[in-house]
Amino acid sequence: MIINRDTASLEAKVYTELEEAILADELKKGEALTELGISEKLGVSRTPVRGALHRLAEEGLIEIAPNRGAVVVGVTKEDLIDVYRIRMRLEGLASAMAAEKMTPEEKEALAESVELSEFYLQKKDTEHLKELDTTFHDAIYKASGSRILYRILSELHRNIKAYRKLSLTVPGRLEKSVEEHREILDAILRGDTDAADRLTSAHVERALSNMLTALEKNNDRTE
Repeated sequence: MIINRDTASLEAKVYTELEEAILADELKKGEALTELGISEKLGVSRTPVRGALHRLAEEGLIEIAPNRGAVVVGVTKEDLIDVYRIRMRLEGLASAMAAEKMTPEEKEALAESVELSEFYLQKKDTEHLKELDTTFHDAIYKASGSRILYRILSELHRNIKAYRKLSLTVPGRLEKSVEEHREILDAILRGDTDAADRLTSAHVERALSNMLTALEKNNDRTE
């Protein structure tokens, strides 16, 4: 992919390209990254690549070792557990706020995402279900009415995107997830802030449990 030099800074674009590849697990843990290799692949000089690598190192997504270059660290199991625990608290709060503030249009959009999920569940269309899972959570973040909460949760969501999808691969999880979305929706629609908070927190907690189960199975297959 050749980066357009007419847009924002090259360093920012290289950084975004690499960050997204790491978070999507396209660049694997332990994979070596070289300035020359990245610059050739993206069609840029080594200077913006060097700056982007240093930014990624500051965020802990890669390690730069003397005489070894950069190595992908990625998102660790501890990182994932931290993110899910934070999500449990903040997403519960977002659902409670949405139950208080959600507009008729937002309610309709949230209900539609659940109805579509139920439809695609019958069709066993997992790709659409995974997309709608993101749509559902994003709609609640927005409906909370808090720009700060929306920004924090959206960033957390993005950082574990690949692993969230992995959690949905556990047998029976997709069906249960759609059922839980329906329960959360019903609580929000009736304005029950306590139930919306409790159900959402429990939903994220179950997602964490399933994600850890899926990770263990993946590790067993690769050992």
